[in-house]
Amino acid sequence: MILRDLTQQYASEGRIETIVLRPARGEPAVVVDEARAEPGRGLIGDRRANAARSGRQSSKRELTLFQAEHLPIVANWCGLAELEPSRLRRNLVVSGLNLIGMRSPFPDIVLEWAVGDQVIIQVTGPCDPCSKMAAVLGMGSYNALRGHGGMTARILAGGAIRVGHRVRLNAIRHVE
Repeated sequence: MILRDLTQQYASEGRIETIVLRPARGEPAVVVDEARAEPGRGLIGDRRANAARSGRQSSKRELTLFQAEHLPIVANWCGLAELEPSRLRRNLVVSGLNLIGMRSPFPDIVLEWAVGDQVIIQVTGPCDPCSKMAAVLGMGSYNALRGHGGMTARILAGGAIRVGHRVRLNAIRHVE
């Protein structure tokens, strides 16, 4: 089997564990059970969606995702007993899938992912930690999160996202 084929195979589906909205810069993040994803904007109620409404262009960072399985690892590296997902300020916490593997390493192959029954996303790249995360999580947390800050995604088709929704490979597109 060739590498191109291997990078398009997944042993399992993922699951949305947590949904986090960041209402405005500097305000506490809010955990919700459901949110509406809109192409070109992000999650309605999140500060990115509000900025997009005021004329901001669509970006590769309409959604941010974090690997649920990394929560206890990052907490340990930060010297914390546990890590609440809202402190990371990532929109979706996903279990069951390697988020890095959700992005094709080949520029001519696009992997489209279904979240629930309506939403389609494309994972676009890494979401590096920032100084705000470091300020919230404490000394050494920036380095603890390097390589574990999550991924960014573009919304291709909108709709409702709920905690418990499945995340699965929907389509493989070949681009020129």
